[in-house]
Amino acid sequence: MASVISQTKLSGLARTLIQEKLLSEDEAKAIEDQARSTKTPFISQAIQSKKLSPLTIAETAAKAFGFPYLNLDAFNLDYLPPKKIDIKLMQSNRVMALHTRNNLLFVAVSDPTNIHALDSVQFQMGMNVSPIVVEDDKLGRMIEKIVESSDKTLKSLDVDDGDFGFGEDSPQLEEAPVESEVDDAPVVKFLNKMLLDAINMGASDLHFEPYEKFYRVRYRVDGMLREITQPPLAIKEKLASRIKVISRMDISEKRIPQDGRMKLVLSKSRTIDFRVSTLPLINGEKIVMRILDPSSATLGIEALGYEPIQKERLMHAVSRPYGLVLVTGPTGSGKTVSLYTCLNILNNPGVNISTAEDPCEIPLAGINQVNVNDKQGLTFAAALKSFLRQDPDIIMIGEIRDLETADMAIKAASTGHMVLSTLHTNDAPSTLTRLLNMGVAPFNIASAVSLITAQRLARRLCKHCKIPLSVPKEALLSVGFIEEDFNEEWQLYGHNPDGCSMCNSGYKGRVGIYQVMPVTDAISRIIMKNGTAHDIADQARIDGVNDLRRSGVLKVIQGLTSIEEVEACTNE
Repeated sequence: MASVISQTKLSGLARTLIQEKLLSEDEAKAIEDQARSTKTPFISQAIQSKKLSPLTIAETAAKAFGFPYLNLDAFNLDYLPPKKIDIKLMQSNRVMALHTRNNLLFVAVSDPTNIHALDSVQFQMGMNVSPIVVEDDKLGRMIEKIVESSDKTLKSLDVDDGDFGFGEDSPQLEEAPVESEVDDAPVVKFLNKMLLDAINMGASDLHFEPYEKFYRVRYRVDGMLREITQPPLAIKEKLASRIKVISRMDISEKRIPQDGRMKLVLSKSRTIDFRVSTLPLINGEKIVMRILDPSSATLGIEALGYEPIQKERLMHAVSRPYGLVLVTGPTGSGKTVSLYTCLNILNNPGVNISTAEDPCEIPLAGINQVNVNDKQGLTFAAALKSFLRQDPDIIMIGEIRDLETADMAIKAASTGHMVLSTLHTNDAPSTLTRLLNMGVAPFNIASAVSLITAQRLARRLCKHCKIPLSVPKEALLSVGFIEEDFNEEWQLYGHNPDGCSMCNSGYKGRVGIYQVMPVTDAISRIIMKNGTAHDIADQARIDGVNDLRRSGVLKVIQGLTSIEEVEACTNE
């Protein structure tokens, strides 16, 4: 009877070891008493007493309880599941997540009879748990590595916080639902540093990208993506949650893309808006943040890089009381900045300006800006229709995507309104044929369209380290130079591949390359006759309009950019 009473006070593992004759009852009772007094697990105390080896206990437990045995020496920490067990729970219960399959989590334990530990893991993870028996000493070392890695992760992110705050569009964490995932100060400081560094480097976008074995942050600077750092992979979920909270997204939704906005208040006089987009990948969520600097809209027409004749043509077109001005080019070619620069010039108390955008990128005081929302029925065409009832003088449409929007824009431009918009075409002449292909009547295009500007952005040579080049005349002629170019004194420059302390790449900033084509009477007649883009291009050349390649060559002659950049931007 005493034997039975003695065993009922023992743990399930202890009783199993007695039954397998690996320990006597007295030895098991002594180990159990000592474990309780030192507040250590029975299995750890048994190994410490040198009565049994970790391997013997693990193999015995696996066989007795019917669970698989795993040698942790053969397990790679890199393959741990992304959602890990809480560090404190892992340490106190000596349990570690190994693998997930659907809603089943396989966990490493040295004592499979510790039901409390398995229940705690199941509750925390929200998954069914299946134990795998491992050796206690190896499990302890593996947990120590995970804890050490977590500590290094947080310490490596512990950078100085910037002197700025988030605006009303981006609430502080105290105003958001409390989430343990986003409470880590080092993660917050790391994100703040990334934002400030991106702004200081003149980046246009930040990319946070999770992969299976690493996590990286890239900036797009001067149109080129550049890897900045590879923070520890363990921060990807906390960083994503932090960005979602301040961008007013749903942090619990990780299966579908989301869009949001946040505002960074750098000082009383300067705020920076960010447009944020998330995309679920197989290894986590990729986040791209577009930097929207309102100061770019106030640079002035001179800073954009128009040639004098191009600037004169553009200002003449937008200063007219009516007509349609189109800006074309690929994504990231600076169309938005060009449009906002024009709007800023036209913005005065005597005019009513309304814009429809998807989304509004740069807020401008004095301009009525509307965010297009296709899901709610607020399309570009619907917004434009409403604008016409609002007594407008100037209308800006973010993009002409369909015939309905094009017809509305043509109608507005023909009835006494100045309309500005964008299209995605390769050059100015092909824009007119694109409108024809969309179904717009030729006479409407000829009568309403005033001017078309096609543009690209080329990287600007660093003025501190650009190097003079000597290139044969024949080679220059083949890339777009003409004989008249060689009658004047000028020096050809290229970029320094090693860069300098001011640029690191040989380029610093960007310069616009433009094709500014007024729709003259001659071009209108070609449109009325359903002429091709080549016919229009030939007439534009006769009218003295430089194509994109010729405009790029002029920037090379001025020493602003390189031949390689012009060829890349204006590939014919």
